[in-house]
Amino acid sequence: MSGRVSIQTGDFDLSAEVGRLRSQDQRVGAVCSFVGTVRDRNDGQSVSTLELEHYPGMTEKAIEAMIDEAFRRFDIFGARVIHRVGVLQPLDQIVLVAVTSAHRGESFQACEFLMDYLKTQAPFWKKEQTPGGARWVDARVSDDEALARWGIERSNA
Repeated sequence: MSGRVSIQTGDFDLSAEVGRLRSQDQRVGAVCSFVGTVRDRNDGQSVSTLELEHYPGMTEKAIEAMIDEAFRRFDIFGARVIHRVGVLQPLDQIVLVAVTSAHRGESFQACEFLMDYLKTQAPFWKKEQTPGGARWVDARVSDDEALARWGIERSNA
């Protein structure tokens, strides 16, 4: 399915994206969405910018595989993932995950599954600008634990 994944520098419109996802699909009874934003603090330090890098083509392919897995695990009708790259400021939207299904439970689970998967498996590199200089952001143990509850280990995903 085309149009499921976008990696972009520009912002996105939540309402427009959800509207496109559910457009003309009368089966949809539930839409669950998650929007992540850039925080002004991380690990106790202030953050002035967050810069995201990725490998074009590879990143989209990895996220498409994540969406395919969500379709295998949950009874969903549609899914959309947008992830921004480049230099972002605190309060900027950074990621959108939206899922449609007949009932809320499947949408909630699939949305959370995709977000947990994205946090640990998507090939993005994040660099924060702090008062102490630039630093690369490491994966968190809590993100690995969130993925593990779906029966997926970081090393074999």
